[in-house]
Amino acid sequence: MFQNPTVPLAPMTPDAVLSAFRYLRAVEAGDTEAAAGFDDADPRMPELLAGVAERIVVPVTALCGIAPAPCDDSFALEAAGRVLVATLRTWVQSGPDTVEGVAHAVIAFVRQVLTQEEIGETVADVLRQMEAVGFGQALEAHPAPAGSVHPTTA
Repeated sequence: MFQNPTVPLAPMTPDAVLSAFRYLRAVEAGDTEAAAGFDDADPRMPELLAGVAERIVVPVTALCGIAPAPCDDSFALEAAGRVLVATLRTWVQSGPDTVEGVAHAVIAFVRQVLTQEEIGETVADVLRQMEAVGFGQALEAHPAPAGSVHPTTA
């Protein structure tokens, strides 16, 4: 379903952002043991990964073509981001066994579309940037109660 890009989605919680990106980084690094631990710790992982794609990948691709990020194929890139999200949302409905495939799809999208290899940027670099954006959005939407501290990204 088409999402109006001018209506922001409700940000994820800080813990959800951290969980999703820890899992993505573990899968991208090939650390199956760590990935399994993160997945076991949060049974919502497939939904969290689809949420990452929807809340971060789509807005990033939608910004292409807007200064200072000009892009000749901005319409196609935004459409590709939306297709990825729709596909992931459909896939997630198949159950918790889809988590690794969803992670690989997000990582492949980052590698093929968002990573700028010509400047030495890696998938891990882009994932860290996306995590920082998502975590910042989450902290703004879900501030810590007075006297408590949110976990920091690792």
